[in-house]
Amino acid sequence: MVNGPASEAPLPGAVGLSHLSPYDWEAADGVCGGSPHLHLVCTEAYVVTGGHGAVQTLSPDGHRDVPLRPGTVAWFTPGTVHRMVQGDGLRITVLMQNSGLPEAGDAVFTFPPEVLADPGRYAAAATLPPGTGPETEAAARRRRDLAVEGYLPLRAALVAGDGGPYREFQRAAARLVRDRVPRWRELWRAGALAAAERTGAQLDALADGDLTHLGEAAAYRAEPSRLGGFGMCGRRDEYALPGVTVPYGGE
Repeated sequence: MVNGPASEAPLPGAVGLSHLSPYDWEAADGVCGGSPHLHLVCTEAYVVTGGHGAVQTLSPDGHRDVPLRPGTVAWFTPGTVHRMVQGDGLRITVLMQNSGLPEAGDAVFTFPPEVLADPGRYAAAATLPPGTGPETEAAARRRRDLAVEGYLPLRAALVAGDGGPYREFQRAAARLVRDRVPRWRELWRAGALAAAERTGAQLDALADGDLTHLGEAAAYRAEPSRLGGFGMCGRRDEYALPGVTVPYGGE
């Protein structure tokens, strides 16, 4: 058994992994939970391991409130605004596509339009101080509240049949991250694409009767590298796994 993160073996498919407990802070609408946001190129999945709650989503088919309970698996594709809602002791394992690329910036909060229009102002509002102390907690709560402030009008418009504000938010999000695309492409090539290409090479080898890669068989394990960090949706336990990107924005 080889202990991570010293190993060079990523998780299957080069996915990112973390454990999450949604915030129990009450927001302006009386709901306890995380910071609404979307991803531009990554699908994200929640595997519920304890408690109950919900995830609120905004997408072209409207607003949904998806109940979460142990055993539920919920996932959402790029462009879906999602807001984690705490019920009672909700605990989730989060699987992130593309080597955890969402933690390298593929996440844009639903801040009000005037914040989204100013990259400097957006970065200041989105970035947390390092650590897990009171200063970081206060900044995470301010960030959550600002995201909810922008989210509620998007949801109200979509419920009323007006998808314009939601689509404009998507456009603003794409403008904010455009300059990061070259770096994201590097991470994708080194992670998810490389994992798929390794499988292709192994299939070719098997077809030729070459079993060399089976001689490199090994098992691995890893423990959390940080407990209780302040993530986008809640308190987050994370892993320094091979091929997984570093935490985003001081989370």
